[in-house]
Amino acid sequence: MDEVDVAWNFTEAFLKAAINKTKQSQRRSRETCLECGEEIPEARRDAVPGCELCVTCQRELEAMR
Repeated sequence: MDEVDVAWNFTEAFLKAAINKTKQSQRRSRETCLECGEEIPEARRDAVPGCELCVTCQRELEAMR
């Protein structure tokens, strides 16, 4: 994976998150991860209101920044 692929993956994840935020009328956490579709544990949803990514996908997104 080269720099362009990494940048595209980051851009795609960012755009998906932005579109989803726009669609939501209330600021509440997703039950499943926007990126991988896995369930987001209740403890994370309670600790991070409005979270849209599981811990693993959030870490990957932040590592790409």
